[in-house]
Amino acid sequence: MAKKGIFISLEGPDGAGKTTQLQLIAQKAAQLGIETVCTREPGGTAVSDAIREVLLDPRYGEITPLTEVFLYAAARAQLYSEIIAPALLDGKLVLCDRFIDSSLAYQVYGGGVDWDFVLNINLKAVQERLPDRTFILDLPPDVGFSRRAGVAADRIEQKSSNFHSRVRQGFLEISRRFPERIVVINGEQDADEVFRNIWDGIAHLL
Repeated sequence: MAKKGIFISLEGPDGAGKTTQLQLIAQKAAQLGIETVCTREPGGTAVSDAIREVLLDPRYGEITPLTEVFLYAAARAQLYSEIIAPALLDGKLVLCDRFIDSSLAYQVYGGGVDWDFVLNINLKAVQERLPDRTFILDLPPDVGFSRRAGVAADRIEQKSSNFHSRVRQGFLEISRRFPERIVVINGEQDADEVFRNIWDGIAHLL
């Protein structure tokens, strides 16, 4: 692996299978002797997890999209500084369940906050370090929700179907803005097929 490490993020709606794919990638990397760090957003550190509790708690339904921007960026800054940056400096493979693109999809396309504002504040939060490759697992919001049937919905998941449709279209638009970094994968495929597509996209980086 390159000395600087490799940074991979997984994006998409809840229910798309990001967590499953992160685990499959980590298992494959371990088989190859690649040291890997797995994390998620928002969260991954004590401070970031505390912010996560506020962001996702349905009791705080009054949180505005602009407030979300600041809270997600704060959680991200702590995660990057405490976990991601040191791991990359150590030459490790870093796998992150969500990163900057989620803020762009949810707060810009879903919440209506200005694109440049959200992008710039988050670039500052992560010292302008974007993932080397991002995989968006795309699927209709209703399919994602059906996969999570029986699981209590968090504050974001409780937003309207129109909101989640805008978020999906936002992810696809983001992929068109960053074609050199982002790969869109059909999240309705079975998990093994999705993994094969992802591994084909990162094997050469390793």
